[in-house]
Formats: sequence, C-alpha cells, structure tokens
Amino acid sequence: MCRINPRVDFAFKKLFGSEENKDLLISLLNAILSESEHIAYVELKNPYSLADYQAGKMSILDIKARDEFGRWFNVEMQIGYDFNFDKRSIYYWAKLVTEQLGEGMMFKELKKTYSINILDFNFIPDIDEFHNLYKIINVNTGKDDKLHDIFELHYIELRKFTKPYHELATALDRWSAFLTRAHELEPASLPKELASDKEITKAVQAVDRMFDEEERKIYDVRMHTLIEVKSKIASAEEKGLARGMERGMEQGLAQGMEQGLTQGMEQEKRNIAISLLDVLDVEIIALKTGLPTEEIERLKHGRHDG
Repeated sequence: MCRINPRVDFAFKKLFGSEENKDLLISLLNAILSESEHIAYVELKNPYSLADYQAGKMSILDIKARDEFGRWFNVEMQIGYDFNFDKRSIYYWAKLVTEQLGEGMMFKELKKTYSINILDFNFIPDIDEFHNLYKIINVNTGKDDKLHDIFELHYIELRKFTKPYHELATALDRWSAFLTRAHELEPASLPKELASDKEITKAVQAVDRMFDEEERKIYDVRMHTLIEVKSKIASAEEKGLARGMERGMEQGLAQGMEQGLTQGMEQEKRNIAISLLDVLDVEIIALKTGLPTEEIERLKHGRHDG
C-alpha cells in the first residue's frame, strides 16, 4: 500500500508538478475539464524543486502550467480547512490573470485561466456533488453567453467522493479514488477499474518511490504539522462548543429567571387590581398598577361571571 499520502501538498506538488510526471498532470486536468477544453501538452511554470523548497521559494505548493493554446492553469491541493478559501482562490486566479501581461502587451492577448482547487474538506454547503464549476454568466438569462469566457473556477471536494470501485465511471472518479484511497492500494493488485488507467497505475507506482531520504524528512515534518494543526482546530472547536453550551445554559437560566420574575410581577399586579375593584374605579386602578384599563375591565367582568 502507499505509505505516502498524495493529498499532502508537498507530495501532491512532486507527483503532479514534476517534469517526469507531466502526463499525470495532463490526465488530471482533462479529467476535470469539459471534453471541449482538453489539452495535450503543458509547460510547467513553477516545477517541483527541492532546492527551491528548502530555500523558501516554494512556500505555496500550487502548480502553475500553460497549455499548447496559451491557456493558464493553477492547481492547488488543500488538506487543511480554510474558511476563506473562496477569497483565496479568487486572489490566486486574479494573480494568474495579471501575471500574463508584460509591459507593452494588450488586453486582447489575455488567455483563459483555470483555477482548480482540490480540497480535503467540505466547503460548498448544501451540495452533494463533489465537483463544482463556477463561471461568469449572464444573471438575467442564467446562461454562459461566452462574452466573458476567460475564467473557470473548479472545486473538487474529496470528502464528498464516496463511490465504491465498481461505480467508478469517469477519469475524475478514478483520480478521486486514487487521492482518497492511496493508503489501501497495492500496485500489484489494483482494482480493475483503476488498473485499466495507465496514468493511475503510474501514479500508484510512483507515489512511494518518489522521495529520497531528505524529501521524506520534509514530507514527515509537513505531515505532522498538518496533523497538529487539524488537532488544534478540532480541540478549539470542542472547547468552543462546550463554552457555547455553557454560556447558552447560563443565558437560558438567566432568561428563565427573568421571565419567571416578570410573569410573577404581572400576576401580582392583577391580584392587586382585583382587590381594589370594590373601592376604586377602573382608571385609578390602572394608574396604581400600571395595567391597561382593558385588562382591568376583563378582570372585573371575570370576577362577576365567576
């Protein structure tokens, strides 16, 4: 089985962002893009480099690439939850757009950009589909009229992918199965649904032997850091929930006491009003008790009716 988790960004970067594995990146991109957008070639703009990573030049482990049509791609694997990932993805997409234009270039030279975000957490609420695509559309018609067909934003939420092997029907299904179940895959005995895909087979074979000793140390540190962050977030959430429940109970008790006291005072006003009905008129009783004259009239009629 794979000892390396390909969802850890450092491993993902080397697996899909290395020159020797550009065929894997092309396969992954074509699995995500519509058939009319498929590509045959990519040029890596920030290929994996251990030296760059060690020098701090690769703090963001995304993959930038350009295809044979000049279109740009930004691919990122995010394993830790980020409440602001939507804003982050738009920011990096915007950078990808602006970085295309050098001095003296014209806007018409801008090429289409694709922001592809593979997430190891649920991000889009109330939607069960694990692959969601966002474009610029005409709000009045609800259609993509191709007027601003220069942008695609993809989210792949791996936690929502639950298909068993016998239900894998697309290339994206197979890549999602690989990314989420690498820990149970043996190169010599892959499920037939994965074994028939040569790029998946290559990825399974490559993922455990792609690190040397130094890289393995970096991966282990990165893995432990992510686990520690996830643990701290979980602990904070538990403490927040416990404190929220405690505050809720305190507030509920206080509100209950306040409500009970208010109700008791209102009833006491009614009791006083009833005792004064024989000696004072309705208006004076209302003035003394603060009760509306209509309520005092009801109390008066109720006593006579009883």
